[in-house]
Amino acid sequence: MIKKEENSIICRFGHETVRIDAWGRGIRVRAVPCGELPDIPWALSSRLPSPDARIYDGADGGAPFVEVSGLRCEVRGDRLSFLSGDRLLFEEAELPWSLRDRTRAYKTLPGSDTFSVDIKFAAYDGEHLHGMGQYRGARHELKGSTLELAHRNSQISVPFLLSSRGYGFLWNNPAVGRATFASNMTVWHADATRAVDFWVAAGETPAEILEKYADAVGHASPLPENLLGLWQCKLRYRTQDELLEAAREYRRRGIKLDVIVVDFFHWIYQGDWDFDPEYWPDPQAMVDELSAMGTRLMVSVWPTVDPRSKNHRGFAENGYLIRTERGLPAVMEFYGNVGIYDATDPGAREFAYGVLRENYGRYGIDKFWLDEAEPEYSVTDFDHYRLHSGPALVTGNIYPLMHSKMVYDGQKKDGVPDILNLVRCAWVGSQKYGALVWSGDIESSFREMKAQIHNMLNMGAAGIPWWISDVGGFYGGDVRDPVFRELLVRWFEWAVYTPVLRMHGDRQPGKGPLVHGTEKGGGFCPSGADNELWVYGEEIYNILLENLERREKLRPYIKKAAEETVKTGLPLMRAMYMEFPDDEECWLLDDEYMFGGELLVAPVSDYGARERRVYLPRGRWESGDDGAVIESTGEYVTANAPLGYTPVFRRL
Repeated sequence: MIKKEENSIICRFGHETVRIDAWGRGIRVRAVPCGELPDIPWALSSRLPSPDARIYDGADGGAPFVEVSGLRCEVRGDRLSFLSGDRLLFEEAELPWSLRDRTRAYKTLPGSDTFSVDIKFAAYDGEHLHGMGQYRGARHELKGSTLELAHRNSQISVPFLLSSRGYGFLWNNPAVGRATFASNMTVWHADATRAVDFWVAAGETPAEILEKYADAVGHASPLPENLLGLWQCKLRYRTQDELLEAAREYRRRGIKLDVIVVDFFHWIYQGDWDFDPEYWPDPQAMVDELSAMGTRLMVSVWPTVDPRSKNHRGFAENGYLIRTERGLPAVMEFYGNVGIYDATDPGAREFAYGVLRENYGRYGIDKFWLDEAEPEYSVTDFDHYRLHSGPALVTGNIYPLMHSKMVYDGQKKDGVPDILNLVRCAWVGSQKYGALVWSGDIESSFREMKAQIHNMLNMGAAGIPWWISDVGGFYGGDVRDPVFRELLVRWFEWAVYTPVLRMHGDRQPGKGPLVHGTEKGGGFCPSGADNELWVYGEEIYNILLENLERREKLRPYIKKAAEETVKTGLPLMRAMYMEFPDDEECWLLDDEYMFGGELLVAPVSDYGARERRVYLPRGRWESGDDGAVIESTGEYVTANAPLGYTPVFRRL
């Protein structure tokens, strides 16, 4: 049975209901095996107008369809096909009857209103797939991959897929599951959900698709111009004096420092979200001195709440903590058995931001580092946790989006003019809540640097444009090691061409705690080695300064390119196919990218390399090395890459 409504058709196949809606400049599909469809937008904006939509219910014998903005979804039997004009983009898989299988295969979960589901789509030879967020051991080309739809430290699930066949596919579902992009079939799986929900857009170019996608889920917040310079961070400044000593040395050396960061355990207990007065005795004087230098202070805020925290009672008595399904309420063990505040609860978000406003806002601090934002559970049995939005297995992937929203909504209300907060995880739409996503606790190695370049490109394709990684990686970097020093330089060179240039890491050899025999206050927590620009020796220091000077000269260009990102949805760091979609080679490139529309950047991620091959698409390119102009027909060139210089070519 097919029922037509305004801009929609509703199909009944026995007990199953499938609803197809024109939604903005794309098409939304929802389905349940029985019962009513829940009406939850998840990542999508509220129902968007589709003035050019055409709806046909099959009354004259043809295939029913919904058509909007160059995309048509046809109902062929009980399967869906997606077309642009007469060209098939993709369709649900046609399975032999003898298999006794279904394209949309549901398994209801006894005693629950949820079900697990597999949605099977046909696969196509020669199709390139990108996006989906950030994964360890990442590949830029996703064909042949299976990806977990769940967040972990350094794994960020942003389930939007961009295809070379001319479509974008959003799995609009925060359930834990997996996506498999095999050569014979594409399968989307949810372990437990209340509805199948996905959204599709079509376009002649990736840029057109990404703009429609941004319209549907939200455009990025602006990238503040006054935060585009150097950020200084380390694990961890233990005291107010240590942090100010570093900032003063930057000033003495004449180095402009936009941001300096206070890492974790400047608190007494997790969840205090306040300065431990023993080690940070005068926050207002610290903020004022930094402000006079032109430096903003950012503070680390974890979502964890220790039972000993002064704020625990307020969270616990109001039901503002994530709960376990059975056993003890603690969900993470790290210097204490702690709970995690529930960012999916509007009341919890309001309460949490109230603490931030009271304990940090009063000093003029309005930049927050939202660490542990997945959130990070000590045991990743996702079926063990329950949130205000529902079981973590069903809704848990939305947590980092709501965590960023907590700060963004509060700062909007407070009139903060340049909202940008560092966050360790994201979901679809996080970009609209001032999220600057970084890649988490990654190792310090050239192998990891290569993977992070892939992650950068796929995060941009998934709609998260403000993305960075720790310069030099997070763990395993010894400041005395010449291999690590070269890695740090190469990473710093690359970071010049990312949204923010941020020094961070747990450098070795580490420093012990200031006090022993206690788990109270920031003094008990150890620290890494110093991580300022000058600690790596005079030669490295001078190279870093040269690159910092390049960064400062790029400020006007980055500002203009970032404004284009906000307007169009094109990421700041663009995979080559985004600018050159008709060049097949560009769909394969995984180690160079366009920084805005003009600059081609080719990071050096091999130890000892002093040159590298760079593909130049058809056109005229000016070398950043010697100013030579190259007339390329679409070819590889060998670029000089001495230590301290990342090959860059300007598009003419």
